[in-house]
Amino acid sequence: MGRCLVTSVNPAEIMLENIFRVMERETFCKDTAAKIVGGVKKLEDLIAAGEIDAEKGCNAQNSKWKCNAAQVLRHCRNMRNK
Repeated sequence: MGRCLVTSVNPAEIMLENIFRVMERETFCKDTAAKIVGGVKKLEDLIAAGEIDAEKGCNAQNSKWKCNAAQVLRHCRNMRNK
């Protein structure tokens, strides 16, 4: 008799992956992204390390940053109560 491989399906992991896939097409501004990851310095370090893709709208000094929302969410700081 053949063996049947049973893979466990974790609904929470599937839901989280679906959220990341939807958010791949979205962006956050620098301020929002910094709040999510835990500060401007942390955000800038993640961008410099290539962990988060970010671009400025144009070359103007005051143009807004556009940070990949899914990548920002993957680096979300721990928000649980201590």
